[in-house]
Amino acid sequence: MSEVTVTVRGEHEARVAPERATIRVSVRAEGPERASVVDRVMRLAEPVRDSITTRKEAGTVVEWTSKRLSVRAERPWNNEGKRLAPVYYASIDLTATFAEASELSIWVSDVSPWDGVEVGWVNWHLTPETNSRIEGEVAAEAVGVAVARAQAYATALGLGDVMPIEIADVGLIAPTPAPPFTGMAKARGSALASADAGSASMEYEPDEIVISATVEARFLAR
Repeated sequence: MSEVTVTVRGEHEARVAPERATIRVSVRAEGPERASVVDRVMRLAEPVRDSITTRKEAGTVVEWTSKRLSVRAERPWNNEGKRLAPVYYASIDLTATFAEASELSIWVSDVSPWDGVEVGWVNWHLTPETNSRIEGEVAAEAVGVAVARAQAYATALGLGDVMPIEIADVGLIAPTPAPPFTGMAKARGSALASADAGSASMEYEPDEIVISATVEARFLAR
C-alpha cells in the first residue's frame, strides 16, 4: 500500500462565562383615549430611561437603546356580541447591556415593580473581541484534532506522515448535513425570581456560552 486518501472530521468547543447581558424592558399603557394613553406611557417610560442613563454614566451599562412609541387600537366585544368603544394600547421598548450580572439583577429588582413595566428576555453574550478570539482558537483546535485523527488512521495502516490536501467547514467536503451550532456561539441563561409580600427581587444566573467548531479535512497518507 503506497498511499491512501484519508478524510476526517475534527471538532472542538470552548465554554466561556458571558461578559455582557442585554435585557429588553417594555413600558405599556392602555385606555379609552389615545392622547391620554400616549401621555401616560411617556411619563411611565421616563424614570426607566433615567435609571438606565444614570447607570450608563456610572459605567455599569455599556450601551442602551429606546425604540419609538408604538400605538394601536382594538375594539373589544362584550358578552352580547357587540363591539365596544376602541381601547388604545401604547408601548415603548428599551434595551440595556450590562457589564455585570449582579448589576443587572439589582436594576431589574428596582424597575420591575414600577407601573407599566414588563421585563422581557435576557441575551447573554461576549464582547465582539473576545468572541472573535475564541472562535479562532476553537477553529485551530478543531484542525489539530483532524490532523491527529488522520495521523492515527495512517499509523494504523502502517503508513507514515499525512499531507493535507483539503480542509473546509463541515458539510463542504463530505455531503452530510451540518450539526446544530457548528461554528456559532450558543448562549443560555436563566432567571430566578422570588417575591415576598412587599417586594420583588430578580436574580440572574447565566450559563456558560458554548463556542464550537467542526471542520472536515482530506489528507494523503504515504
